[in-house]
Amino acid sequence: MSRNDAADHDTIWAEFRDAVNMTPSELEQWLDTEESRSVGATPEGGDESVGHREGRRIVAIKHKKKADLTDDDYTHMRKVAGYVGRHLAQGGPAKDREHSRWRYSLMNWGHDPLKS
Repeated sequence: MSRNDAADHDTIWAEFRDAVNMTPSELEQWLDTEESRSVGATPEGGDESVGHREGRRIVAIKHKKKADLTDDDYTHMRKVAGYVGRHLAQGGPAKDREHSRWRYSLMNWGHDPLKS
């Protein structure tokens, strides 16, 4: 890995850490709920939404040691940070944010917007 790759990985790591504010156990518990399964687009012929699958991948990444992360993991971490940032920029609903599809979708990607 070149010096630039290491710096890029450090940036991605920080962005991912900021974007994903749920612990692996919180995310695993969330992914087991009906609310989690109720949101997101499901590919044709699939039985799991894209966001739900992403959540499982995030859990796997969060269980790894930083030194064991692959380039593919870093690519995925950048994707997660970008998705969370774009979704948060939408602002969410004015009412009942707690039970909104907006929040549920974000939580599938490891970010609970109600968590301080």
